[in-house]
Amino acid sequence: MKKMIALMMALLLALTAVSAFADAATDRLAKIKESGKLIVAMEGVWQPWTYHDETGALVGFDTEVAALIAEGLGVQVEYVETDWSSILAGVDSGRFDVALNGVGYTEKRQEAYNFSDIYVYSVLVLVVPEANEDIHTIEDLKGRKTSNSPGSNYAQMALDAGAEVVYVDTLGETMEMLLQGRAEATLNDKDSVDSYLSEHPEAKIKIVQVMPGDPVAIPMKKGPETETLKAEIDRILEELRQNGKLAELSIKYFGEDLTKKQEAE
Repeated sequence: MKKMIALMMALLLALTAVSAFADAATDRLAKIKESGKLIVAMEGVWQPWTYHDETGALVGFDTEVAALIAEGLGVQVEYVETDWSSILAGVDSGRFDVALNGVGYTEKRQEAYNFSDIYVYSVLVLVVPEANEDIHTIEDLKGRKTSNSPGSNYAQMALDAGAEVVYVDTLGETMEMLLQGRAEATLNDKDSVDSYLSEHPEAKIKIVQVMPGDPVAIPMKKGPETETLKAEIDRILEELRQNGKLAELSIKYFGEDLTKKQEAE
């Protein structure tokens, strides 16, 4: 009897050990800790979120937020620059741990990814060529040609408004489409458009409507493997909110505190 009990105890301990090993093998946070790095996907061409400054250094609001999150996790940050259409696919496949690229939180995306808590609120603008007098609001986009990155919330909004979307990879290409007359409008992030205009004051485009945009959060692979990672990222974001660092970075890159919900102008 004693031998049977001892055997059962040994079996139970073995199963517990296997279970613990399996949990560690599938837990994303454990993998990050083991590797010593947080792999972050971003475009690197979307000012002021992620972009290269005049020295060629990768900078931007989300670039700095990612570094602070990695620091809070006790690991190094590894940035992977890729086009927008590959960012969420890479998160979904597990190639990237997270994505920080001004990713808008939507109910549809929530079905496919685990998201962190919201950390900033974007502002949306409708932009048209300077000479355009026909498009004033998003309702005017029906039957019009717009330009955006494939898979972006902005492209979907244009489609929902009845527009035909011409797909490009970057904001610069989007603006070229407007300037060349190959697109009649674009829906885009206000701060990114403002940054573009500050660098290209001669650009003959104009903002005709300003609206509240999507809240911004950090997507991770859907499933239980990222639950502990999400909890840790949420903890770090709350610390950054409480100590004022998040607001400080927002003012540095956006010129205003976007950690609080914005009203339409």
